[in-house]
Amino acid sequence: MRGKWAAGIEPRNFTWVFRGALAVSERPGGSTLVHRRVRRDEELIWLKAQGVTRMISILPDVQSGVAHDDHGITAINYPLTDLDEVATLMTAIFTDVKTATAKGDVVLLHGDDVSDRLLGLIAAYIAWDGRVATDTIAITAVERLFKRSIGPEGREMVRLVPET
Repeated sequence: MRGKWAAGIEPRNFTWVFRGALAVSERPGGSTLVHRRVRRDEELIWLKAQGVTRMISILPDVQSGVAHDDHGITAINYPLTDLDEVATLMTAIFTDVKTATAKGDVVLLHGDDVSDRLLGLIAAYIAWDGRVATDTIAITAVERLFKRSIGPEGREMVRLVPET
């Protein structure tokens, strides 16, 4: 590939949570209603250049696994659709992130967009991992990082943080 897009394009709302280890963004290629294969490929090129080796999706269904494989990015899906199952899925997601980053993988966590659910998940992760002393500090840290408030759904996720 040559020209302007050879290095790919940054996914919308891409933010490093821990630089070089964990990032968050909108789904590569755009949300479900505006998903474009060409854009997804350009964003995957950019993500690979940033060192991303593992992609964790919280979407109900991920259909572009082959595209991730083509770019050398391992993709896994934890469908975070029902708040009744959040605690169980959070344990699986958090363990996956911790294991992957410990072995040197760079992880991208994404949903259709950077929603309250996704921000709540990040706040819950940093609380679960012991990186902050309290849930309130976790919420405040994520709100400052993303420059927006976490709504009730995200705050509820932090309250449901599973025991380590």
